[in-house]
Amino acid sequence: MFFERISRFRRSLVFRLTLLNTTIFTISIFLASFIFYAVIISRINARTDRGLNDKMNEFSTLLVSKGIGGVEEHMNAEAEAVGFNKVFFRLLTTEGEQIVSSDLGPWKGIGISRITLKNLAREGLVFETLKLPGWEYKARVLYGIAKPGTVLQIGKSLKEDEILFKVFREIFRDVLVFFLGLACLGGWFMAKRGLSGVEKLTQTATAIADGAMEKRVPLTGRGDEIDRLSRVFNHMLERIQSLITEMKEVTDNIAHDIKTPITRIRLLAEVTFTTEKSHEYQTLTACTVEECDRLLGMINTMLEISETKAGVSPLSLSEVDISSLIEEGRDLFQPLAEGKGLFVEVNTPTQCLLSGDKSKLQRVLSNLLDNAIKYTPPGGKITVSAEEVDKKVIISVQDTGIGISPEEIPRIFDRFFRADKSRSVPGVGLGLSLVQAIVQRHGGEIKVSSSPGSGSTFTVALPQTKNS
Repeated sequence: MFFERISRFRRSLVFRLTLLNTTIFTISIFLASFIFYAVIISRINARTDRGLNDKMNEFSTLLVSKGIGGVEEHMNAEAEAVGFNKVFFRLLTTEGEQIVSSDLGPWKGIGISRITLKNLAREGLVFETLKLPGWEYKARVLYGIAKPGTVLQIGKSLKEDEILFKVFREIFRDVLVFFLGLACLGGWFMAKRGLSGVEKLTQTATAIADGAMEKRVPLTGRGDEIDRLSRVFNHMLERIQSLITEMKEVTDNIAHDIKTPITRIRLLAEVTFTTEKSHEYQTLTACTVEECDRLLGMINTMLEISETKAGVSPLSLSEVDISSLIEEGRDLFQPLAEGKGLFVEVNTPTQCLLSGDKSKLQRVLSNLLDNAIKYTPPGGKITVSAEEVDKKVIISVQDTGIGISPEEIPRIFDRFFRADKSRSVPGVGLGLSLVQAIVQRHGGEIKVSSSPGSGSTFTVALPQTKNS
């Protein structure tokens, strides 16, 4: 049940809209955070480079004014003040020979790039970012010409900057996770609110499909697209209900107009049958009464099919035991089956419950059993079974009768359709149409599998719960 709900939610429009809103919002937040992070890094790197460049200018001025001795003294004082493991200074010749430097103990492995020295003459200043052996953090190194023939190399550890970058990344990650959750909740809320009207529309349409023709979609009064759609939908329902009512009245009138003269004919035939003693008159009137009954039954069945399909007549729902119905149907048709030499077998569980209209479901079983007996030759077998599968009751009526050809199977539920092989058997071709109408009215479906000469199997699947 839980996994079914999850699967159903994943297929819903609310989930897709929530996912779309969350994705767009997350991408926007990610891009904004990425741009902000890139700008912060760029600004900090630029500040570091400006600091190194300022030191380059400071030492160049000092070299000119106080010479190498003054520079060396200032190098050591500056490195000691900042931290020998954070910064170093080195004065070189243009060939890369060291002249003086600050304490390079913590900077083991820091080399001199000959290629960079060659490029200095053309570029004036060269910045490099190095990853030193054994160092967790990178270093930023600047080469510059302090005075003709002399090169100043300044290095700074990027530990503080990289720690700051790490803090920024953690903050951005936490902010992104927070806004991702916020986006999910906000997207779900907006999607749910936006589709609330569609949900009400769906519920109303489902109720109408189940026969509640008086249902209408409640209006929110917001005047949005959903409200306008609901108003148009309600107006359409008014028109449909009006048309159905008019059609029912017309059908009832036609049925009444036809049934009245047929009933009168039948009454006259009965009077003639009881008063006339002539054998010919009695035979004729008996046939007339029989045909009148047949016509009245046909009319009543047609009306029942139309009303059932249109949902005009409500279902009288109650808890129905299909196993008991099948047993009762077998007992009812057993004499007829024995008269043809047929064996009727029933395979049902002790109890097989569903919510349905008991009288209409009895009609379904009666019609299917009646058809199986009609079209099964003497000595044949009819098997009626029922079982519960995935909250559905599956009813099967199998016979060893004449069967149905493949080209005729798609039409057997049409009104008045009769297969070629069945025309010699009494009937009007409305039984299966009524069965299909009742089954569909209960929210189920009916299928048939058959082949000529091998019998037929009618399978009815009914949900165990049915909304009124």
